[in-house]
Amino acid sequence: MQYGAAAEQAWYMPAAAPVPMVESAVARVERLASESAVVVFSVSSCCMCHAVKRLFCGMGVHPTVHELDLDPRGRELERALARLVGYGGPPAASPPVVPVVFIGGKLVGAMDRVMAAHINGSLVPLLKEAGALWL
Repeated sequence: MQYGAAAEQAWYMPAAAPVPMVESAVARVERLASESAVVVFSVSSCCMCHAVKRLFCGMGVHPTVHELDLDPRGRELERALARLVGYGGPPAASPPVVPVVFIGGKLVGAMDRVMAAHINGSLVPLLKEAGALWL
C-alpha cells in the first residue's frame, strides 16, 4: 500500500528539534539555591567562606556548598551573586561577594547578614523552617 506525499504530511508532523538552552547565571544560582535547605556559594581558599561553613557544621547543619573557583562558570555565577546581594561598582572597589548563603531557597546574604542573624537569634528559626535543623 502506497501513500501519497500529501496524505503522509497530513498525519505525520515531525517534532521540532530541541533547542539547546543555556541557563543564565542568575537562573542557575536560583535553581541551585532551591535544591537544598541550606546552600553556600563559596571559594575554596576564602577564610570567611570556611568560617560560615564551620558555623553551620557546628550547629549540626550540613549545607550544600558550591565552590565557585572549581566551577567552569564560577566567575559568571559570582557576578550574578553580586547583583543579587546588591554589590555593584567596579570589582576593585566592591567587597568580596562570597560567601553567599541561601536558606530554604531564600537569599540570606553574605557573611555579615549570616553572622547578624546568628547573633540576634533569627538564624535558628530560619534553619528550622527550612528543615535543616530539627532541634
